[in-house]
Amino acid sequence: MSSAELNVVQSCHTSDRNSHHSEKTKQNLQARLNRIEGQIRGIKGMVEKDAYCDDVLNQIAAVQSALNSVGRILLEGHMKSCVIERIQEGDSAVIDELLTTMNKLMK
Repeated sequence: MSSAELNVVQSCHTSDRNSHHSEKTKQNLQARLNRIEGQIRGIKGMVEKDAYCDDVLNQIAAVQSALNSVGRILLEGHMKSCVIERIQEGDSAVIDELLTTMNKLMK
């Protein structure tokens, strides 16, 4: 097993689990989260300025959609790495963990 593969396995199976996203993925997620942060500040400003409720609600919907996109990217990476690896090693508890997480995401 290469040292990179060992790092992936270790990050998936320790009590101090860490993600192991590529730099490109991290940069993509950070850019998306920075945009969302800006949108949230914009919504706060709209509320402070008594903006029309429908306009505020539309901005909230846009933020929720953006957060869902971030969640989908993270979920896909998680399923393609940690989940597969843990299943291949016989750790079926990862399925329950994944189902719990997916239920939270779908609320």
